[in-house]
Amino acid sequence: MSEPSITLYRLQACPFCERVVRVLEELGLDYRSRFVEPMHSERDVVKRLTGKRTVPAIVDEGTGVTMSESANIVAYLERTYGSEGANTEPGAA
Repeated sequence: MSEPSITLYRLQACPFCERVVRVLEELGLDYRSRFVEPMHSERDVVKRLTGKRTVPAIVDEGTGVTMSESANIVAYLERTYGSEGANTEPGAA
C-alpha cells in the first residue's frame, strides 16, 4: 500500500481543521495527520512549509501544492479531487 500523498497539519478540536478532515473523508482521500504544537509561536514545521504558523495546512506531494487557510484548502480539494475535477481534462469546459 502506498503512502498518502496529502499531509494535513492540524490541531486537536480545531473547527477549521475538522472542516478539512470532513472534506478529505467525503472525497475518500487517503491522508496523514500531523498534529502541531498548540502554541502558535512553536509551529516551526508549519512555518517552514507554508510561510505561516496557522493551521490547517496541507502539503499535497501528488500535485506539489502547499497551502493553508481552511476555505482555500477545501476549495482546492474539491476542485482537484471532487467529481468536477477528478474526471475533467485541464482546459475542458
